[in-house]
Amino acid sequence: MLPAAAVDFGASNTDVVIHDGTVVRHWRLPSEGQPSDARVRAVLAHGGVLPADVAWIAVTGGNRTALSAALDGRTIHHVPEVQAIGRGGLALAGLERAVVASAGSGTAVVAAGPGGAHHVSGTGVGGGTLVGLARLLVGTVDPREIDALAVAGTDTTLNLTIGEILGQAIGSLPPETTAVNFGRVGRHEVLASREDTAAALVNMVGQVIAVIAINAARAEHLTDTVIVGHLTDLPSIRRTFELVGQYYHAAIHIPHDGGQATALGALLTVRESAG
Repeated sequence: MLPAAAVDFGASNTDVVIHDGTVVRHWRLPSEGQPSDARVRAVLAHGGVLPADVAWIAVTGGNRTALSAALDGRTIHHVPEVQAIGRGGLALAGLERAVVASAGSGTAVVAAGPGGAHHVSGTGVGGGTLVGLARLLVGTVDPREIDALAVAGTDTTLNLTIGEILGQAIGSLPPETTAVNFGRVGRHEVLASREDTAAALVNMVGQVIAVIAINAARAEHLTDTVIVGHLTDLPSIRRTFELVGQYYHAAIHIPHDGGQATALGALLTVRESAG
């Protein structure tokens, strides 16, 4: 039996998943221009795969209207991104239902379960925010460099904590929780290292995403929150997500290789709909 393929056209990355029912292969490339038949061929070829090598191709994300109905005799199935995010997040986390936050260039938050998925919330804060502000503030757009700087830095050089503002914890939040992102700079000039600035950036981006996702889960009366997307590739971001989960006593799941979630979800959606 031929394997199936799925392509997720993201704003920053294009992810490809090949699945034969047992083994999953995943690779990614930088996104270039609008989705097209030629682009589908190119991203498959990057992994040594031709359209004729697969049974069918699922596509999601981006503007897919220009794609043909078939490529070299292989049907192209269009899967709504919300459905793909939800299905892929649940599969990677091994859960039946949860809120799934896809932290890519921006962040989409969906509620997913056996009956499908629907959009709940989201934010323009995501990996694109981290990289864009890092260019302005620390002089790099390399996610790995930003991550390494953040791991070596201290966010409180620039951030004000709850303990500093209130003198004590508030609710479940300990005194060391951020009260004001970059708030120390607002009070007076601060000389911060690149490491401390990167740490403050990661802290802000990670906290915004995790808090929105947790609140969405609670609004949907769901116990679990899953965070996927390529932003989860960075250890500093993962650590921030985990700390927010601890502070809010929330079950946050951050699957390994979360960048494949939407492509995998598109593939699984098509496979399951075919029975």
